[in-house]
Amino acid sequence: ADGADLTVREVAATLPNHAYTTVLTVLDRLQKKGLVQREVDGRAFRYRATASRAAYAAGLMREALHDATDSDAVLVRFAETVSQSEAEVLRGALEQARPAGRKGAKAGHQRDD
Repeated sequence: ADGADLTVREVAATLPNHAYTTVLTVLDRLQKKGLVQREVDGRAFRYRATASRAAYAAGLMREALHDATDSDAVLVRFAETVSQSEAEVLRGALEQARPAGRKGAKAGHQRDD
């Protein structure tokens, strides 16, 4: 139910191997971390993801890159592992993301710490 506002009971119904209280605890923790929003609906709360799976995954990738001592080496290693079709998607995304009139990226992505 992408983008839907769901109650704990509705979420729990999609996870038959998990107790209602476990789902409630996880949703509460996700809400505290800002990964889901919670709104009152009568006597229940409705939960909604704050970002798409793609946005969340991209954030994790960005965080891992930021935490790397040598982000250039990480990018090169990542590039060596993607499929041809994934590489084409990346090329297209980089072309769209590049500001008009700006060629290339800044040099020196190695961190000093």
